[in-house]
Amino acid sequence: MDLVAACRAFVSVSEHGSFTVGAAAARTAQSVVSRRVAALEQRLGERLLDRSSRAVTLTPFGRDMLPTAKQLVRLADRFEHEAEAARRRPLRLAVPALCPTGALARLIAQAHEQHVLLDPFPAGPAERADLVTSRQVRAALLAVAPTEATWMVPLGLAVAHAPGGGPIYLDTLRPGRADRDQRPRRVWLQPEDDVPHVRDRLARLRDAVGLLPAQLAVAPAVAAAADVLSQGDALLCSAAQARELRFHWRPVGELGPGFARGFSLAVADEADVDAVRVRRACADGISRCLGATERSEAAA
Repeated sequence: MDLVAACRAFVSVSEHGSFTVGAAAARTAQSVVSRRVAALEQRLGERLLDRSSRAVTLTPFGRDMLPTAKQLVRLADRFEHEAEAARRRPLRLAVPALCPTGALARLIAQAHEQHVLLDPFPAGPAERADLVTSRQVRAALLAVAPTEATWMVPLGLAVAHAPGGGPIYLDTLRPGRADRDQRPRRVWLQPEDDVPHVRDRLARLRDAVGLLPAQLAVAPAVAAAADVLSQGDALLCSAAQARELRFHWRPVGELGPGFARGFSLAVADEADVDAVRVRRACADGISRCLGATERSEAAA
């Protein structure tokens, strides 16, 4: 016997004083309501309703049991409501601020196909790590070294004017004697690349080829792009971002094609079925958001 359904039928009939009206209010066939009430009476070993008169009335036992039956029905309704709310709870995913709007929209749609309501939350690399550690988000795309990455985004230098067909070497930015009265050309890192496995490698190269410390700096993409246009600087970025900015992109000559951003998806709780489902089923959508052109074996 379905105890909740039986109590629901008993409450509805008792409130309306009629099996016919009570069944209609419960949107259930009268015969079904009658069977459920009868089964409940048999289960409890006592009659709940007096059917001897034209109107259905509560027996003394029924009056005693009605408050508890109502409470059980209310708890069941609340349980179902909270279960539905839990199913619809958005999965907040911390993502790099550089993710394009269109790619994020496609990722959300792909997650919908997995019955997951995805809520992307743009944040910087350090903040994303803090958010998932503190469980303020359910998952985060973390910036990691390429050797630990699921997704990799090759990095190069973007400039305003076509530099020729080959890579751009950092030593070509070394200021000469004729440049003493001019600000040296800079290489701009975006906040997303202000992480040790990117920043430190460039800093070592800067020092090795004789650039000034100030020639390697960090700024938001818009401010850095403005200096690329007005000062002849270079922006460290992906090829996709360079195309979006209508810049010319080349690999960093001294570092080669292995110089890249690395990303992995961390979940706050491995028992979070939705987060694990997104990691497994939406890898391609995440790759598009990151602008990744290469996937490590870990993503296969």
